[in-house]
Amino acid sequence: MSFTINGCILDVRNIDLRRASRYKKRRKKRGESSILTQKFRKNRSYQDFLKLMESRPAYDVVEIDTVKGRQGYGKVILTMLLRRNSVMLMFIMPDCKAESVIDRFNFLENGLGIERFKRLFGICLTDNGSEFKRVLDLEGSTDGISTRTSMLFCDPMASGQKGRLEKNHEYIRYVIPKGTSLNPFSQEDITLLMNHINSTKRPGLQNMAPYELIGEDDEDMHILMKLMDMKLIPPDEVNLTKSLLIKG
Repeated sequence: MSFTINGCILDVRNIDLRRASRYKKRRKKRGESSILTQKFRKNRSYQDFLKLMESRPAYDVVEIDTVKGRQGYGKVILTMLLRRNSVMLMFIMPDCKAESVIDRFNFLENGLGIERFKRLFGICLTDNGSEFKRVLDLEGSTDGISTRTSMLFCDPMASGQKGRLEKNHEYIRYVIPKGTSLNPFSQEDITLLMNHINSTKRPGLQNMAPYELIGEDDEDMHILMKLMDMKLIPPDEVNLTKSLLIKG
């Protein structure tokens, strides 16, 4: 079996067989209950999210998070997973501040146009990190008039409520192990990693890659792909090991 996998005779790859991550039971943190009453969460709780989704398709949702480097300082990666096709966007940011997240939202709106941004990123589900607390700046368009998205928040210590994205972070850690500084990486590096991750076939996607789930007639996604320099990597060239981003 290993011969056929390594020899690329089958569609499955070694990356599909990894179980590198082990999940530990989380402990309740001090101050967790106070998060529930903070102003930024008003009408944006996970219960509000569930109520909203009673009248919206599940694929409308985008799960958002940040991946930090060594000791949580320096550059971070902003990740955004579109449930419609499991495509994950990745941005390198200089820090984990709200201004940096707002800047990436503005980049997407300016590149896509407000209406297309609304269709792709109309409902955003994230955690309670300080980088997401400036909700009015995230929800409001760059013209200061329109509303471009609705920000909603998971319950404290409930990462499973955006479990697709949490699971996808495992692919990042194959290439950039936890505890590794992100400071050496450029957006070009992170775009390369994003393309290899989104070109990885998944058993849960009927052995297709996220990029392969984008329909030919999905104009919104194709414009997003052009904006983000997103390109399908051939199956036999997908590399999710540390060698992908080794500096020469």
